[in-house]
Amino acid sequence: MQPVQPPPRRSAPAQSVVVLDLEGVLVPEIWIAVAERTGVEALRRTTREEPNYDVLMAGRIELLSEHGLTMSLIEEVIASLEPLDGALEFLDELRSITQVIILSDTFEQFARPLMAQLGWPAIWCHQLLTTDDRITGYELRQQDQKAHAVRALQSLNFRVIAAGDSYNDTSMLAAADQGFLFHAPPNIIAEFPQFEALQEYGQLLSCLRGCLGHAGV
Repeated sequence: MQPVQPPPRRSAPAQSVVVLDLEGVLVPEIWIAVAERTGVEALRRTTREEPNYDVLMAGRIELLSEHGLTMSLIEEVIASLEPLDGALEFLDELRSITQVIILSDTFEQFARPLMAQLGWPAIWCHQLLTTDDRITGYELRQQDQKAHAVRALQSLNFRVIAAGDSYNDTSMLAAADQGFLFHAPPNIIAEFPQFEALQEYGQLLSCLRGCLGHAGV
């Protein structure tokens, strides 16, 4: 009698995860809100205009020191912020069909109250260094952490779909299996035409559903 052969193995469809930027995509830009509260216009500069994150943060910390702006004041500003209109509904719907991770160059101290409003999605970000209620520095979780996170997820056999709006998102979009610009300003859209640019949550959700094949996880 011939031995019974096991049925051929079929490859399971790749599991997917969506990674999103935070500020400008789901919530307002924190530093712009601080600028509006304090009148320090130079704090309006963000990663939409400055591609070098270390240069940007060094300038911010210098401005905070120069104007005597405290961590407590920034926390007050953040406490007044709410998710962008439609962001929570978009995120809830997206999380019902796939896994979502927020990849942000913000800081744990800034993100915590905003994550509470968004239903506590996973967020990978950095840490601030403070002394006597003053921001004195910052500790990056990793240089170019967004792209590294995408590649790490891919090494775990996840298919990664990404969306962001700024210079510091473009390496993440390039590393992902599919990347979209979302709420990006004209200069970013013009400089990175290889990424489809979207402005409405409905558009982004439709594109993400298409990438996921409507199959969720």
